[in-house]
Amino acid sequence: VFNWIKKSEEVYYSLRKIPKISKKEINFLIEKSKMNKRKRCRLCTHKNENDISHEMFIVHLKDCYIRPHKHQDKVESLSVIDGEADAIFFDDNGNITEKIQLGVFSSGKNFYYRIEKNIFHMLIIKSEYFIFHENTLGPFKNNTIIYPNWSPEQYDQSFIDKINHNSNK
Repeated sequence: VFNWIKKSEEVYYSLRKIPKISKKEINFLIEKSKMNKRKRCRLCTHKNENDISHEMFIVHLKDCYIRPHKHQDKVESLSVIDGEADAIFFDDNGNITEKIQLGVFSSGKNFYYRIEKNIFHMLIIKSEYFIFHENTLGPFKNNTIIYPNWSPEQYDQSFIDKINHNSNK
């Protein structure tokens, strides 16, 4: 219906020469997020994992866990489309260095950020769902994402509670 190819339960690629996104496509991503165990789904508008520029429209549901991570070789920017989240940034030891409250432009919160490589970061979703546009460099290589040993691999409410508590200081 959208001329997309399904790569996994969480990832679709547009096959259009000129990809376009409307509320209908976003609603599709929301529904697919509700159907997979990690509560997330994305549409990639770049052609494949080897492209130099990667642009994605991403949906995370409220109970989606985005484990703290950093990218060795790429910068990343995020623009909010809908919903609210906290972007949390850490030093290498797991100490919070910054918290950015994210929301749509009309909320008065930050609706955009850009980070350099080698900065640990995570999102904590505050609304029913969080929809954003992400831009980063390719090609995608899973082995350049670093997960710290101070963060749990799976969702752990006590870890999220600790992050929320420490980021409000």
